[in-house]
Amino acid sequence: MNAAHALDYTALAPSAFQHLLKLNTGLHQGPLGAKLVEWVSLRVSQLNGCVFCLDMHSTMLRKAGESQRKLDTLPAWRESPLFDARERAALAWAETLNALGTSPVPDDALEHAREQFNEQEMAELTFAVAAIRAWNVLNVGLRKPLPDA
Repeated sequence: MNAAHALDYTALAPSAFQHLLKLNTGLHQGPLGAKLVEWVSLRVSQLNGCVFCLDMHSTMLRKAGESQRKLDTLPAWRESPLFDARERAALAWAETLNALGTSPVPDDALEHAREQFNEQEMAELTFAVAAIRAWNVLNVGLRKPLPDA
């Protein structure tokens, strides 16, 4: 990706950028906890091919103490024994919502997620998916480059 073709949305739409940042801060401080929001963010970013977000969220999870082995098995989370029931439910809901537009939401998807999350947590989890999709659209669409190491 050529950084010369990137649009700096942080400078071009500073108010919208600040609101999206505030949403993320609130989600990280909310009932789901920062780690679960990060796992959802990383998985949705994998599905959407957002290199900037992949780098950021995997780095944040490592800093939060998650193992490289668990990070490596995220694409196969259904088969990995390293994810607990709550993480699995969050990842399944995130993948379901991320497929909107190409796949319908199965009738039982919400009920499966609600086995692990109360109503407030379901709302927060859905906002977390919506937020990372917004970041993915911005970063992929406007060509945000991978930062220097």
